Formats: sequence, structure tokens, C-alpha cells
Amino acid sequence: MTIEITFLDETPSCECGNALAEGQLRCSKCLARDRWARKERARNRRERRRAETRRPPRGPRTAAVAGVSWA
Repeated sequence: MTIEITFLDETPSCECGNALAEGQLRCSKCLARDRWARKERARNRRERRRAETRRPPRGPRTAAVAGVSWA
């Protein structure tokens, strides 16, 4: 029976410093954070599109470019 002793600097670690099991690239915390960030970017993109003014096809996309004045 052989016992392997791994030193702290030899164990693979995640970008956040968490130790990883064999074959893992990132820990579950970092995977969840990346998943949340992707969903958040998609949600913000949807909301930004929804907030745009109605426009004719091939017209300007934002209120400022369309010449809308709120004053």
C-alpha cells in the first residue's frame, strides 16, 4: 500500500483558490457564478431591447438617435 502525500502547491486549485478534485477545471461556486453572469447578461439584453422606443423597420434603435425629446 502506498500513501501519496501531496503538498499544497501541487494540488490543483480554482481561480478562487478552492481545491479541485481530479478532472475538474473549476469549482461549483465558480461554475454557478459564471452561469449567473450569463443569465444576467441575457436578462439585461432583453430589458434593454424592451426599453427601446417603437420604431419603423431599419430606423434608429434608441430614443436619442430617433430624435425624441423628453423636455
